[in-house]
Amino acid sequence: MKIVLFDHYAGSTEMGMEFRPYYMAREWIKAGHEVRIVAGDFSHLRIKNVEVERDFTDTEIDGITYTWIKTGEYDGNGLRRALTMFRYTRKLWMHAGKLAKAWQPDVVIASSTYPLETYAAQRLAKKSRALLIHEVHDMWPSTLYEIGGMSKHNPFVVLMQLAENSAYKHSDIVVSLLPCAEEYMKKHGLADGKFVHIPNGIDLAEWDETEPLAKEHMKFLSDLRHAGKFTVGYFGGHALSNALDVLLDSAKLEDDPDVVFVLVGKGAEKERLMRRKNDEKIDNLFFLPEVSKRQIPALTSMFDCIYIGALASPLYRFGVCMNKMYDSMMSGRPVVCALTAPMLPISEHKCGIVVGSGDTDGIVAAVEKLRLMDPSERDAIGKNGRDAVLENYTYPVLAARFEELFHRTRG
Repeated sequence: MKIVLFDHYAGSTEMGMEFRPYYMAREWIKAGHEVRIVAGDFSHLRIKNVEVERDFTDTEIDGITYTWIKTGEYDGNGLRRALTMFRYTRKLWMHAGKLAKAWQPDVVIASSTYPLETYAAQRLAKKSRALLIHEVHDMWPSTLYEIGGMSKHNPFVVLMQLAENSAYKHSDIVVSLLPCAEEYMKKHGLADGKFVHIPNGIDLAEWDETEPLAKEHMKFLSDLRHAGKFTVGYFGGHALSNALDVLLDSAKLEDDPDVVFVLVGKGAEKERLMRRKNDEKIDNLFFLPEVSKRQIPALTSMFDCIYIGALASPLYRFGVCMNKMYDSMMSGRPVVCALTAPMLPISEHKCGIVVGSGDTDGIVAAVEKLRLMDPSERDAIGKNGRDAVLENYTYPVLAARFEELFHRTRG
């Protein structure tokens, strides 16, 4: 089959986030399909952006055809970013007839964070008589007014709401990364039987082709282990949304001298958190520089358990889909998850302990419970997570589930 996937921010392993379209497309190509990803030439998520002279320039990455749309650059979430969205979707909509003849897709997937591109995808699918799949990463426009503080009556929010409703009403299938969004989508036009949940997952190559830790990390973590410390590890972005102040609060409450907390990564909040550690003399908590994705297996092997947290959010009623969660499960280490949300994989697969967002007492109690376990019992909990990932959350498995949808009849 010929598959066309619209994702304004799509990247690759070389360019950086977002990775899901690349991982899915790579597996579909292995299955014998032709895949074209249509992306903007600039994305704030990428480490490396492309430079193209004209719209609809094609390049090939690992067998995937990438078609680039010139959208312009931006910084932050203001008007300039909004203009890139309109440029991307307008150009695709205007050229849908010509693209239908040139590409002749059997399946059209609209997969950007924002829903505006549904109009171009609908037009391309109609002219091609192709199956139309709408994929939801984040709940726009709910995110804009529930988290971003925008009014529901803001013209930009209204436009996004109309696009979201249109996507749910006119798509043949809606794929959601979030497990509990179906009822909301039905209230906005989705028909029965069209909802499918397919989460994110891991790339096995990142775990098979690992890199050793830097000497700084290895020596520090090895010294903790030789000193008999129980290490609670965190890896990833140091952002407000990751609730790292909660972890510092938990470290202050922890009175067991054999328990230490280690935060690995970078982010906007790191310097402030380091100052807080020093000012408040949180002596059982330490910071290390970030590691590459291929160093995560070596890093997590030095932890005794892994912390994942998030600030409470009304959007979590739809569930969560954090890449970090699947990496943590794949590590084979128990997870202490401080997150209030339904259908968490940590609970479902019995691979850690879940407490509510911001529950410092619960975090301390969970760490103590894991520390006092027989090591074999702790290893069994960690193994539950790794086994669950290998069975359910690798991209070959997820792409095969997605591929099954290609054979459904159009609505």
